Amino acid sequence: MADQPKPISPLKNLLAGGFGGVCLVFVGHPLDTVKVRLQTQPPSLPGQPPMYSGTFDCFRKTLFREYPQLFAAGMLSGVFTTGIMTPGERIKCLLQIQASSGETKYTGTLDCAKKLYQEFGIRGIYKGTVLTLMRDVPASGMYFMTYEWLKNIFTPEGKRVSELSVPRILVAGGIAGIFNWAVAIPPDVLKSRFQTAPPGKYPNGFRDVLRELIRDEGVTSLYKGFNAVMIRAFPANAACFLGFEVAMKFLNWATPNL
Repeated sequence: MADQPKPISPLKNLLAGGFGGVCLVFVGHPLDTVKVRLQTQPPSLPGQPPMYSGTFDCFRKTLFREYPQLFAAGMLSGVFTTGIMTPGERIKCLLQIQASSGETKYTGTLDCAKKLYQEFGIRGIYKGTVLTLMRDVPASGMYFMTYEWLKNIFTPEGKRVSELSVPRILVAGGIAGIFNWAVAIPPDVLKSRFQTAPPGKYPNGFRDVLRELIRDEGVTSLYKGFNAVMIRAFPANAACFLGFEVAMKFLNWATPNL
């Protein structure tokens, strides 16, 4: 009789998932900064060039003009629930755009959180919760479904999924990231705009953001930052899932009875 796979402990899943999230942020944060800046740049005035002509122009200007800010920008990022994710996303977006605006209102993550709370209360920190839900619920479903499906496809006959090689884990994780962002980009654009907008600009929430974007910039504006997202998606998510699998194997070795 074949051995039944041992159920994975929720604690091991939590720890391995957290380590995978750290790997994702470490690899993907620079291009995430590019994505947010492309998504939030205003339409150019007649006769004036846009602030950024595209992904590579934004990356070049950010790298050469604001290299220190790439590492100082808010990296507060939750990985488990919208309740944790929304404040991190709100703070991250505000820190990512302030260097390009020429005004330094926040000195860092904690300073940004404190000032948001002082000015707007807890609602100011959780601004964009609905849009974060709209982005993360369908995208996360696509993300993990694609990853598990690809792992099963890549597993050779007679082998277990847990024995999958590192290159195949990287490919499965990278492709899962691409599928994730293919679903997530439109609500992510709306979320970035809404979370970085001045207070009161969008009284009806995401509906006002959507109407303004389509009216002023067309339907294609919902895919602003597409190139930056897709360039980031494969390596960042490959690193995420590799980190998860490595951490899980280490935990199974170090604490087999956990």
